Amino acid sequence: MSTTLHTFIDIFDANFGDERRPINITKVEIPIIQRDYAQGRDNKDIQRIRDRFLDALYNAVEGTPITLDFVYGNIKGNGVMTPLDGQQRLTTLYLLHWYASKRCKIDETECRCIRMFSYETRFSAREFCLDLADFTPDFTLPLAKQIRNQSWFPLEWEKDPTISAMLTMIDAIDERFHSVQDLWQKLKNGKIRFYFLAIKDLGLTDELYIKMNSRGKPLTSFEHFKAELEKTIRMHSEELAKRIIAKIDSTWTDLLWSYRGDNNIIDDEFLRYFYFICSVIYYKAGLSTRDRSSDVFDLLKDLFSTSNGNAEANIQLLESYFDCWTNLPEQSTPAQYLGKFLSLAHEPGKIISNPVDIFQECLDKCDDISGDSRSFTIGRAVLLYAIIQYLLHRDEISEDQFARRIRIVQNLLNNSGKGELSDSTERQGGNRLPAILKQVDSIILNAEVDLTLGPNLNNNQLKEEKEKLAWTESNPSLAESLFTLEDHPLLYGQIGIIGLEHQELFSRFGKLFDTNTRYEIIMMALMTEGIYAQYGSKGVCQLGAKKDGSWKALFHRSGSTGFEQTKKVLTSFLAKNDEFSTDWLNAQINAFISDRESKAQLDFPYYYIKYSSFRRSPYGKYFASNLASHPYNVVVMHTEHKKSENSFQPFLYEADKTHINRDELGESLSYTVGQDSIDIKCSGNSFEVKRTCGDSTSTESISIPQTDGIDSANRITKLQDWLRSKHLI
Repeated sequence: MSTTLHTFIDIFDANFGDERRPINITKVEIPIIQRDYAQGRDNKDIQRIRDRFLDALYNAVEGTPITLDFVYGNIKGNGVMTPLDGQQRLTTLYLLHWYASKRCKIDETECRCIRMFSYETRFSAREFCLDLADFTPDFTLPLAKQIRNQSWFPLEWEKDPTISAMLTMIDAIDERFHSVQDLWQKLKNGKIRFYFLAIKDLGLTDELYIKMNSRGKPLTSFEHFKAELEKTIRMHSEELAKRIIAKIDSTWTDLLWSYRGDNNIIDDEFLRYFYFICSVIYYKAGLSTRDRSSDVFDLLKDLFSTSNGNAEANIQLLESYFDCWTNLPEQSTPAQYLGKFLSLAHEPGKIISNPVDIFQECLDKCDDISGDSRSFTIGRAVLLYAIIQYLLHRDEISEDQFARRIRIVQNLLNNSGKGELSDSTERQGGNRLPAILKQVDSIILNAEVDLTLGPNLNNNQLKEEKEKLAWTESNPSLAESLFTLEDHPLLYGQIGIIGLEHQELFSRFGKLFDTNTRYEIIMMALMTEGIYAQYGSKGVCQLGAKKDGSWKALFHRSGSTGFEQTKKVLTSFLAKNDEFSTDWLNAQINAFISDRESKAQLDFPYYYIKYSSFRRSPYGKYFASNLASHPYNVVVMHTEHKKSENSFQPFLYEADKTHINRDELGESLSYTVGQDSIDIKCSGNSFEVKRTCGDSTSTESISIPQTDGIDSANRITKLQDWLRSKHLI
């Protein structure tokens, strides 16, 4: 059995083999039973394999020679060799040598090897190889295009998968090797070599050849990945490589098996968790994942090869991130163990998480290493990171301690929007994820909210969590009532709207906001206590609405002004009673209306409560500078950020809904009487009427009686009376 290294050129030399048993190979022939040439197929996985193989060949001809392992083949008496293993490599080498011979203008007597290779899988593939050997391109166009343009190339050959793949590979070879000088000579000098074993040397039979090929399947992407992972780790440690590959084939497969997809394999699940681990490695190294390749082979090279100075630590992190799930106490599954700390709704000792099995969520959704667009968001990734940090330090942290600490992390994540969680390096302050993971480490490992790390999460929430941590340590008996308040769906962790100083009101918040079907009555009831509005940029004002989002906006600190006023109104109202039945709320509303009317103090809260049109904003948004000092200059908005044609001035709208002028964005009533047009607008103490007839214009005012700037008569009724007197309604 020969163990001599050979090139594609010298296997066709006379007396190939050793001195005792010379072999004369007259032809390499891919047999009918063999599958089509695959390395030139046009799909993402094959392209990656092709690019990596050509890169390896290029590096060999321009640098250190490469050995392509063994090629097995059976040599018949006429010298025809049929490969048993190595078909794909031999075909690529054949195409590379064809390219080199044509590019370097090698005489036919020296490059006869390109005429001694053929496919018997189809007649078309065999004829293509013969015609290709006779063809010399001029290299002015892409080679595949030149070949297709030849008269000897029939259109039906495009349908032959082997020919199509060969054309793709020829163009790929040209792209990679066009700048290589003396390519043929470098190939001839042994830059690319392999071992050859003949079947007769091994005592194999044609029957075994047929069986081996009938069972053959192309390697999956995961199998290529696993082989590359083993090779990469082996560069650091043979023992470590063996250990990790053994775990992939045993305990790690057992871990992932219950999460396998419909294809009954765990390849995708493994790679998604691998993506997550790579993201963590980048972040912990102070790097961003933005614009990095999500190709697993690129990640192996970047993070785990010898070119990375921290590769061994990265490999250890990879191993520990899998092992922590296989070493759970009491032989728990990840889902069972996570159920001790996470739930879909509030439970003592748990945080709310949907889904509970965040490990499975990662395996299902983490499709790349960038968190900005993937369905497994950065927020969820950070939460999973926090859980894994605990699993890696279970000997140092009790379950009760972890339950308290993971709640802090969850509260911070719930109240930190995409801006804080983005790994973008384009934002002012740069990549925030490394500091966020440090904050998580501080919380999970040391029970400390570290404000010195900067506002990489919501700054208000960081301060609140630090205060709550100290408060629960001083008031352990009240901790559960605080956690219940935190878990209310309108607060999701931020309780500043109540405050730790109002611990007696914790339970009352949930009693008032017990269902979203009561939002409108709550909107009115709160207004009896005072104007609870907050004011943002460009004059946009926030009140409650029938949607959760309006209340969440009110109950969470933001850049708007008026949060303390909202808190004052809310806590004052909650202090009025221990229960908040609908009957009790209605009684408060009715008493307020009666009181305002008896005192002739018709301010904004009065109109807001009495007339439903004031509460018609779907987002609770109004255009108003200040509802207390300018209560009658207000517009109800139907969008979240600006006026639109569906906006309306509520005093005008309530007086006459049918004549609101959409062109004026709802800020006037418009009428046409004969040749006259009449426009009416609302001002502080009157309605201003403008009548236009041709070029002439006249104005008048409908005055509203007021005391200290507050209506003492109902301005809506006043306007309706005037409109009736003019027969406009």
